[in-house]
Amino acid sequence: MSAFLTSMTLLCVLGISIGQLMFKKAALRLPAEAGLHDWIFNGWLISALALYGFTTLLWIWVLRSAPLHLAYPLMGLAFIIVPALGWLFLGEPLHLQTLGGGLLILAGIALTARAA
Repeated sequence: MSAFLTSMTLLCVLGISIGQLMFKKAALRLPAEAGLHDWIFNGWLISALALYGFTTLLWIWVLRSAPLHLAYPLMGLAFIIVPALGWLFLGEPLHLQTLGGGLLILAGIALTARAA
């Protein structure tokens, strides 16, 4: 894959990762007995859905040129980025098992990239 296509793929991964944090913020804003109004006017939810929509369109554009067997493994980076962002911005714990699993995912991505 070209550097530009790889960059666009990584932008998709980042968009998906940030979207997950936004979904979490949306969930935290919902009251225990959330009604339709609470869902419709949840700014975090609307923003997350918009970001996911944009990211999906970008991903489809990436897949026009990138082989799926090269592009898709990069989505595994979200398993590292999301917990790190959750720790950084939401104060969620970051466990050693999560970091270890992330390293295994990175190894798998590197292995997959070498197969190209």
